[in-house]
Amino acid sequence: MPESDHSRTALTRMIAARHLNRVGGVLQALREVVLEQGHIERADEHVVANVFNLSQAEIRGIVSFYHDLKTSPQPPVTVKVCQAEACQAVGGRAFTERVEAHLGVELGDANERVALEPVYCLGLCAQGPSMMVGQRPVARADQCDLSHEIGT
Repeated sequence: MPESDHSRTALTRMIAARHLNRVGGVLQALREVVLEQGHIERADEHVVANVFNLSQAEIRGIVSFYHDLKTSPQPPVTVKVCQAEACQAVGGRAFTERVEAHLGVELGDANERVALEPVYCLGLCAQGPSMMVGQRPVARADQCDLSHEIGT
């Protein structure tokens, strides 16, 4: 096993152990693996299953259910644009089209620079339309300078 595989396995084991015996610990651990390592590999699933004493099928079921638990490398920037009713009511569809044109990628797709994903509520309903750039929420996003906010 290459050195990078050993360090990835060790980091995944450390992350999983940190969430052991917590309510929702498996999901928290898997989300942290994505944050720290970019995506979840099959080997990561095996490590988490082992730490939590669960079957690999149980872990695979969790990973395949949650959209945010990525299983392949992702572009450096992920932009999520709210598609829920409150944001649609204040121009969300037109804003989505503006973002698509700015990034040159359609909602639900990605290129080498950015992934553009739909999301169905960021909790900013009174300040829509909203988006999330990486882990940073952006309220009243239709009023922002996309080049500045997204950095593309």
